[in-house]
Amino acid sequence: MIQAAPIINQVLDHPLLEQKGIEFAVKRLDLIHPLVSGNKFYKLKYNLLQAKAQDSKTVLTFGGAYSNHIQATAAACRLLGLDSIGLIRGEETLPLNPTLAFAQNHGMKLAYLSRGDYRKKKESQFLADLQNQFPNTFIIPEGGTNEWAIQGTAEILGAEDSKFSHIIAPIGTGGTFAGLVQSLSPEQKAIGISSLKGNFIIDEVRQILQETGEFPNTTWTVFTNYHFGGYAKYTQALIDFIWDFHRSFGIVLDPIYTGKMMYGLWELIQQDYFPPGSKVLAVHTGGIQGNKGFFERTQISLPLPSR
Repeated sequence: MIQAAPIINQVLDHPLLEQKGIEFAVKRLDLIHPLVSGNKFYKLKYNLLQAKAQDSKTVLTFGGAYSNHIQATAAACRLLGLDSIGLIRGEETLPLNPTLAFAQNHGMKLAYLSRGDYRKKKESQFLADLQNQFPNTFIIPEGGTNEWAIQGTAEILGAEDSKFSHIIAPIGTGGTFAGLVQSLSPEQKAIGISSLKGNFIIDEVRQILQETGEFPNTTWTVFTNYHFGGYAKYTQALIDFIWDFHRSFGIVLDPIYTGKMMYGLWELIQQDYFPPGSKVLAVHTGGIQGNKGFFERTQISLPLPSR
């Protein structure tokens, strides 16, 4: 399997944290691998081991044009000697954006689905037709979230994280958050910051937990008011925060997931959501590759990773 670098918990110092009496650290999953980083490393780990165990030669998955999952899957499959196919939502646009160009350069064959067909991606008949069209292929759902992903994301927290009272993570499909919830001790609380507009994600997280194992006896909550207008939406306040955070701590955030998580978390700290003495761990789930594509799409500059 692909080897990961040791995970760093970066402790942050800031006058606000000192004022509120809070210990705050960031779990830097963005640094664990140069190509397959963040939560995608964990979501793909057992999916790709399962593909190998089934002797599948090809991995097929789904994603949008700027999908972190698409890029990570292409890179991981190349490293493991697997072919890959990405079914991309929407029409082909040339030249390819940085995410899709990376995926194609790493051997992924790209195909495009209309938005109507893309909505069928979870339907059993649609998946059966794909399996017939692409035999000996292992299919991974959008974002990688399935039982194999939860098995992987449940490994994100280690023994060194047992001291933290609160574990915070961004939410997209809910797979990473569900894995974290399943790995908590009863004394810990998980907080998810959703990047999507609407409260439906709470039911989806609950369903994932019920479908992928015994429902954990842990406390968790999801905030759905930090989406900035919806998935992939943003405001100038979010952009300014991402730059301020980078200047303060040297950590690159993205405007889709980690930026919204950290903005919400910082506001919760200001509002005294966390009691004095709390030990807070924010999980940086990667995704900063998308900052190049964000600039291409919006002409708004964001911090970029140093490597």
